[in-house]
Amino acid sequence: MVGIGHLKRRAGQYAGLWVGAFLLALVIILALTTQVDLMEAADMVLPGLLLAAGLGLGAGVVISFFSNETPLTKILVLVGALLLLLPLLWAPVAAAVAIAFFADRPIEYSQAYVAFRLGVSDVLWAGSQLVGYGGFLDALWSAFQWIASVVGFISAWVNAWPVIKRLLGQEPSPA
Repeated sequence: MVGIGHLKRRAGQYAGLWVGAFLLALVIILALTTQVDLMEAADMVLPGLLLAAGLGLGAGVVISFFSNETPLTKILVLVGALLLLLPLLWAPVAAAVAIAFFADRPIEYSQAYVAFRLGVSDVLWAGSQLVGYGGFLDALWSAFQWIASVVGFISAWVNAWPVIKRLLGQEPSPA
C-alpha cells in the first residue's frame, strides 16, 4: 500500500524548497549587487544554495526512509527525488538567470552558472548517448530548463493556491 498522504507531504515540502531556493537566491543576489558585480554575486550565492537545496531534498528522503511508511512509499519518495533533483537545483540558477536577463547581462559570465550547465550537460550527455547525437544535447538542455521551471512553478502554485484562497476569504479556513 502506498502512503498517499506522505507523498503529498513530500511534494509540498519539495514545492516549498523550490520556491525557497528561488526566492532566497533572488533576494541574496540582488542584495549583493549593491556591493559587487552581478556575476560575482551569482558566483558567491549559487554554490551554497545548490548544496542547500540538494541537502534539503536528501533530508526529506532520509526522513522518509526512517519513517513507518511502507517500502513502496519509500521507493516512490526516492524515485521522485531522483526525478526532481535537477529541476530543484535549477531553482536558484533560474533566479540568477532571471536577474541577468532583466539586467541585460549575459549569465554565461558567471562561473557558477557555467559549472552548473556543464554538470547538467554531462548528465544529459549520458542520456543523449542512448538516443543519438547532433543537436540533441542542446534540445535536451532547453527542454530541461523549461521543464524544470514549469515543474517548480506548478508545484509551488498547487501548494500555494489553497492558502491564497483562504487569505482572500474565498474558502473557509479549517476549524
